[in-house]
Amino acid sequence: MKILNIAAYKFVALDRLPELKAAIAQALAARRILGTVLLAEEGINLFLAADSAAIHDFLAWLRRDARFQDLDIKQSGSAAQPFGKLLVKIKPEIIRMNHPAIQPAAGRAPAVDAATLKRWLDQGRDDDGRPVAMLDTRNAYEVDAGTFRGAIDWRLEKFTEFAQAVRDHRDDLAGKTVVSFCTGGIRCEKAALYLREAGIGHVYQLDGGILSYFETCGSAHFDGECFVFDDRRGVNAALQPRVDVGPSSDTQAPQAMGSLAD
Repeated sequence: MKILNIAAYKFVALDRLPELKAAIAQALAARRILGTVLLAEEGINLFLAADSAAIHDFLAWLRRDARFQDLDIKQSGSAAQPFGKLLVKIKPEIIRMNHPAIQPAAGRAPAVDAATLKRWLDQGRDDDGRPVAMLDTRNAYEVDAGTFRGAIDWRLEKFTEFAQAVRDHRDDLAGKTVVSFCTGGIRCEKAALYLREAGIGHVYQLDGGILSYFETCGSAHFDGECFVFDDRRGVNAALQPRVDVGPSSDTQAPQAMGSLAD
């Protein structure tokens, strides 16, 4: 696979966003890297693809900024470039929830790593004997591509509906250990904080999301593929693409480029 695809995010206070946007756009264009970068005062969210040398050179450049030194990267390969263009945007949020009080940069909710989660799912309970409820925080079309077996799916059309769904279904989570999960971790960070704010007693986020789980545990307890926001449509538990086509207006998934922040 000649193309390296990366996904990453970090909740960190950012300022002087227009200057940062211009610098990142220039650095990416110079290396012929395509994809999407979202910037907000709360942090950075990116999906990018190019040859491996270009990606690693860009990451070395980005990590010169102390705010991005510990940026956690999820990576996978593809035979073709899955993006048709480069977009660097400033947004109110890097993942839109419309709840300003939820500030992951100020402190994360507890996280469970992939190996521990698999053990909980193997034994049918957490280490304190509570049943585990897997809560999919992604949009319905993403869930349809694949999800954890028995996961709760509230058929969200966008992430801004999550808070109301919690209010509607709060009682269903009582007495359970709730593990929120998403593609790479960004949505379940905000989701877990909101669940704790809503008074759910035992809440964890899946550290690194589905992509990290695949890296560590493969397909255990997971049916289907993980939807990704580019022309690959989805990746399997080996992080291999469902389809390997170059980007074009008539093959790109309708939501692929437009829903990064939802």
